[in-house]
Amino acid sequence: MSSEAMKTVQFLGLFLILLLHSAAMAATPRKPVSVPFHNNYLASWGADHIKQFHGGLKTELLLNKQYGAGFESKGTYLFGHFSMQIKLVPGDSAGTVTAFYLSSQTAEHDEIDFEFLGNKSGEPYIVQTNVFTGGKGEREHRIYLWFDPTKDYHSYAVLWNIFLVDEVPIRVFKNSKDLGVRFPFNQPMKIYSSLWNADDWATRGGLEKTDWSKAPFVASYREFHVDACEASAPQSVCATQGRRWWDQEEFRDLDGRQWRYLKWVRKHHTIYNYCTDTPRNKQMPPECVRDRDNM
Repeated sequence: MSSEAMKTVQFLGLFLILLLHSAAMAATPRKPVSVPFHNNYLASWGADHIKQFHGGLKTELLLNKQYGAGFESKGTYLFGHFSMQIKLVPGDSAGTVTAFYLSSQTAEHDEIDFEFLGNKSGEPYIVQTNVFTGGKGEREHRIYLWFDPTKDYHSYAVLWNIFLVDEVPIRVFKNSKDLGVRFPFNQPMKIYSSLWNADDWATRGGLEKTDWSKAPFVASYREFHVDACEASAPQSVCATQGRRWWDQEEFRDLDGRQWRYLKWVRKHHTIYNYCTDTPRNKQMPPECVRDRDNM
């Protein structure tokens, strides 16, 4: 079977899951509320490579041989729902990385990452996710997306400890503090995004270099959404005690439908999972068992 035919079969598999279980959507995140870029974000570097359109409802980051660009949130957050829609760099994007992540600024920092690794024309984009807790990372997952992320905008979101692509969960990282694994919960984090050159590692381990004749490379953004506990707000706001939608019991884990989505992603689209990298981890990390990453 050709790769295109295989993609079609896999997409139909996801479509059937969505169709059969569309009635059981108790834990689907609320629809994001879009606000202009400048409401929540500002340039952190390469400001002249950040272009805004339609009053900040659309933003572009540009990368050329000199430098790329990045932005960060004005506020810091502890937990909640964070999302934006991104149209990734089209064409030959080998060597480039578009990143969307949350990170604290401490010596033992917490971080929750989406990294989109550029590719040669016609090859699938790789999405790498990672979680740092207390300064410790090396928890990478890599997947191929089931669509072309350069043709249109798609939603990428973090809901507490769940990574979502167009509302499909691609990864969970549960609280395993009782197992001795630190959890990104109590260090205020900013939201960041950037477009930069990483051709020393991003595409085929650095074998494919950035073709600067294709520059400028452009990543486009819209639908900027934050619904979260802001660390600078009064403590009573952060201690929601179930008063916010994302702090309800049904949003603290995946439901049966979402677990089926996640199993589909793991089976058909995952190309690397640190949990199953036995040369690297002689014993499976304890959080992997809790997250069912051994399934």
